[in-house]
Amino acid sequence: QVQLTESGGGLVQPGGSLRLSCAPSGPAGYITNFVFMAWFRQIPGEERNLVASLTNLGQIHYSDSVKGRFTIARGTTMNTLSLEMNNLKSADPTVYFCQARSGAGREYWGQGTQVTVSS
Repeated sequence: QVQLTESGGGLVQPGGSLRLSCAPSGPAGYITNFVFMAWFRQIPGEERNLVASLTNLGQIHYSDSVKGRFTIARGTTMNTLSLEMNNLKSADPTVYFCQARSGAGREYWGQGTQVTVSS
């Protein structure tokens, strides 16, 4: 089965930067056909909200709260996913999740990585 592994979460000072990464694993035939990948974030007990997304056709979308500060990108294989977070603010810390959708309509989620913004 496909599994998404997230990394890069941790503690950062206000105004600092952090890079999150998401790497898929599993049978090769199931991790090379993603048509949509995205980053979500969720405050414990609240709904999970879209942060940024990227399609296999190069369409990129950002939420208004992170536009101009965060950058989403995929690797050359079109499977790995990163999120460059700059000028982090107090409203940014939460749990971030990686999501991927295959051309067959399957949806996968990572386990989440914690981001903390503090002095």
